[in-house]
Formats: sequence, C-alpha cells, structure tokens
Amino acid sequence: MKSYRDLRIYQIAFDLAIRVHRFSFQLPEFEKYEIGRQMRKSSMSVKDNIVEGYGRKRYKPEFVRFLIISHASSDEISSQLETIKVLYAKLNETEKLLIEYYELGRQINSFISYVEDNWR
Repeated sequence: MKSYRDLRIYQIAFDLAIRVHRFSFQLPEFEKYEIGRQMRKSSMSVKDNIVEGYGRKRYKPEFVRFLIISHASSDEISSQLETIKVLYAKLNETEKLLIEYYELGRQINSFISYVEDNWR
C-alpha cells in the first residue's frame, strides 16, 4: 500500500460520504440543517479517520484507535439513516445507503482485526 487511497474501506467510505452529502439535501428544508448536517459530518468522519489513522500507521495503536473512531462514525451514520428511514419513508435511497454502511462497518471491523494481528 502506497497510500490510504489504496485501502478499499477508504474508497467505499469516500463514495458513501459523497452520496450522503447529496442525499442530505433531499431532506425537508428544516432537516437539511438538523439531521442532514449531522449526517454530512459523520459520513465525512468515517473516511477522514481512516485517512488520519493511516497517517499514523507507523504506530499500530494509533492506527487502530482511528479505525475504531471511523467504525463508531459508521455506526453513527447508520443510526441517522435508520431515523430518516422511519421519518421519511418516501426517500428511496435511504435503505441502500443503510445496507452499504452496515457492510462498510463490517469491513472496517475486519480491517481493525487485520491490523491488530498482522500490522508490522
């Protein structure tokens, strides 16, 4: 790996962050600045903590710590999407994003285990 950009979890998190950003502006006007803002922040946090952790990869505990934070942010955006799914059932993309965040959370968790067990 030459860069954090080579990490599959980063690539997925980046794509999802862009999609969540765009999706959040489909919410009703008042929600764009309430839950929409929080969704944008937590989705960006997932990818940004992967990047920051990778920047500290020389220190395995630091790398793992930031991956754990990334995983927590993935859980946070999943919770927000679950709320949106109930409140605004007509927004079709919610379920797809939710499923993809569940999968990303599993992949981040697997990568954490890999780093803990195999990182130099």
